[in-house]
Amino acid sequence: MSKNNSLRLYSNALRILAMDAIQKANSGHPGLPMGIADVASTLWLNHMKFDPQHTDWLNRDRFVLSAGHGSMLVYGLLHLTGYPISLEDLKQFRQWDSITPGHPEYDLALGIETTTGPLGQGIGNAVGMAIAQAHLASLYNKPDYTLIDHWIYAITSDGELMEGNSHEIASLAGHLGLDRLIFFYDDNGISIEGDTDITFTEDVKSRFEAYNWHVLEIDGHDFEAIEDAIQKAKKTTGKPHMIICHTHIAYGSPNKQDSEKAHGSPLGEEEIRLTRENLGWPSQVAFEISDEIYARYAEPGQAGAKTYQDWAAMFERYQKAYAQEAAELTRMMAGNVPADFLSKVPAYPKGSKMATRAASGKVINQLAPFLPELVGGSADLEPSNKTYINGSPDFQKETPQGRNLRFGVRELGTAGIMNGIALYGALKVYGGTFMVFSDFMRPSARLAALMNIPVIYVWTHDSIYVGEDGPTHEPVEQLMSLRMIPNLTMIRPADANETAAAWYLALNRKKGPVGLALTRQDLEVVTDGEQALQGVAHGAYILKEAAGGKPSLLLLASGSEVKVALDAAELLEKDGHAVRVISMPSWELFAAQDEAYQLSVLPEAVTQRVSIEAGVTLGWERYIGRQGLAIGIDRFGASAPAEILQEKFGFMPADVAKRIKQHFSLK
Repeated sequence: MSKNNSLRLYSNALRILAMDAIQKANSGHPGLPMGIADVASTLWLNHMKFDPQHTDWLNRDRFVLSAGHGSMLVYGLLHLTGYPISLEDLKQFRQWDSITPGHPEYDLALGIETTTGPLGQGIGNAVGMAIAQAHLASLYNKPDYTLIDHWIYAITSDGELMEGNSHEIASLAGHLGLDRLIFFYDDNGISIEGDTDITFTEDVKSRFEAYNWHVLEIDGHDFEAIEDAIQKAKKTTGKPHMIICHTHIAYGSPNKQDSEKAHGSPLGEEEIRLTRENLGWPSQVAFEISDEIYARYAEPGQAGAKTYQDWAAMFERYQKAYAQEAAELTRMMAGNVPADFLSKVPAYPKGSKMATRAASGKVINQLAPFLPELVGGSADLEPSNKTYINGSPDFQKETPQGRNLRFGVRELGTAGIMNGIALYGALKVYGGTFMVFSDFMRPSARLAALMNIPVIYVWTHDSIYVGEDGPTHEPVEQLMSLRMIPNLTMIRPADANETAAAWYLALNRKKGPVGLALTRQDLEVVTDGEQALQGVAHGAYILKEAAGGKPSLLLLASGSEVKVALDAAELLEKDGHAVRVISMPSWELFAAQDEAYQLSVLPEAVTQRVSIEAGVTLGWERYIGRQGLAIGIDRFGASAPAEILQEKFGFMPADVAKRIKQHFSLK
């Protein structure tokens, strides 16, 4: 028996662990891990480069199970190859407080490179990792010092290739020629509802060839064909690789192989018994794996440990030969900014005027020279989003050293790719579009928040002041809906200085995504630099205090409405009212402050409170109470010049002051 054909025993071990764990949990998806197990065992035993003791090793191969519903495949692989996932952990599959949840959740210590499950997300992550690898390799690899030359492997499925984001991402990946990326398409012809041909009859091979991918098509149960395809992919340069693997879902199950019944339900005790017999498995005891199998699966990790030691020794030599690059890369991998970074943050004079999107662009370009790890771009809206790094080329196939990412009109794909770049490590990535299109990015933004990774969203044209483009392009509900995502920090700065402060905060964060809501229209600078730095960090702060420091009325505002609040406060003060104006750029950062600080900004004794924000008012009652006044827009916008919209929607300072008086029966 050849080395490759002998892998059947080891792929069967993956099948046994998958069906046993899913049966014990009485929940899960046995079909995919049983169907693709032959591909997975070939990949991990013959090709994967990893060291379970150094899970953050820069030059490890990445493995992305994009079809995350088959999670027991990756858990079985990690358990068998020496990662800290025990047999007991497999027995706790899908249980409370388990490290083996229903879909893989990012945990580098366990060897899980990304959170997957929502179909198509892992495709974007893998492409993002490939972009990061190509970029960093172009900068830090030197003659005789190949620090970065690993592969990114991913498993995808029929359902994933039906998702729209797979088209967006595959198109861009082919354009960029990401040739260290190898996808395995588990083409088993089965979906939840039955045969895939009820909805999915396209020519996938031709589709990916049209995207400029290198495509191979094999029997996914023929070990020699699997091995040969991987070897051919590695020898073909200039294109990403798609290996179409024709497989049988729930391979080995006498009665449920090739049936949709095996997709998302346990096989059942009797079918598991029959499957063991059909596979020639020597034991009917659940979860029983022989020492021989454990020993074989330990081999790639042992080889990887030696490879890691050789790499670490090379990096020590690299540090002597290229001290500056080594120190820079080490700092970047730790997620740290330079020690003097704060001094590089710009400040703008009070009274000057600038759109916060324009301020954002200036800040990017003032900080980029000191942050080589800063990369980003826009979904074909760079002239509007102001996301371009001057003096750097675009990241393209011929110029991987470029820092400007041209995502094209692919918002959902953009966000998934951004996650992959952040997950790779070292780089700080941002991506822009109009705020109304943040809805397209939301699934990936949600996963970035779930994974607690530091991506930055540049969402411009943040309100009705988009103007003539009309309600289709005027976000009214987006800001509030984004605030609802746990662990996503939204910042809507009031002026250029708050924008600079927001960028400083976002770039310093090692965990959690940040969304910047930025204006199209010019805003007057109403803060000074130090005030903005401190204020944004606290989420909300007193921008203008009432006379005597004893307010009877609190005006809370964010973004472009902060100046409106200041002007309205001036009118109210002329009538003898003691008004405190609070700039509130970030609800999330304010909520993170201690109670004493929150009460110092929003004293309980002052119950006359007003929120002013050009968006839906739902949620502001949290801060203004049931008796407060929420001035906002609880309808869609309209097409008209911005100044007309301000007047018609009641955001002129005089109108605001009048509404406040009427609501609180003030003179």
